[in-house]
Amino acid sequence: MLNPEKLKKISKQRKVSVEQLGGQLVRAGLDKQDAISAVKNWQHGLFKPIPSSEDVKRLATALGVEPNDIAGWCSTCKYAPFAPRKARLVTQLIAGRKVQDALDILKFTRKRAAEMIGKTLRAAIADADEQEADVDNLYISEARVDDAGVRICTKRWIAKDRGRAHSLTKKGCHIYITVSQP
Repeated sequence: MLNPEKLKKISKQRKVSVEQLGGQLVRAGLDKQDAISAVKNWQHGLFKPIPSSEDVKRLATALGVEPNDIAGWCSTCKYAPFAPRKARLVTQLIAGRKVQDALDILKFTRKRAAEMIGKTLRAAIADADEQEADVDNLYISEARVDDAGVRICTKRWIAKDRGRAHSLTKKGCHIYITVSQP
């Protein structure tokens, strides 16, 4: 996956314009104007159209860097069975840290969400390892938790006075973890 911050930073350092990057990206199904708008979207973090691995390689050759230098590896866990507020406490502990430090912190954190976040982090590390990245130098560039709403089939009721009933709703969350090289 393409890392928008690294793409913007390296293109500014190398003084490569968006038009030059778009010219390198022209392929079947993507003319020059569409390629330029795609590069602008990618620099702002909007992945429409979704960049393929071939697009990342072409951008890397246009910038004169390795493809792993502008890439980030993301892993997600959808509909995790705990409240997003409680999971955010754990992701704030590991955001911005080196991967091995984050795994050590998660191992000794006594929160229910730590185990699921650890699995998601290990999946992102495995994805980076598969793409031949230097696993020892990876750090967590993004650790985000989004609300998933009420979990399916968890509407429950608690009896109250005078025949009333109040609903109990259990929340779910989506966990996104992105690792990248410094």
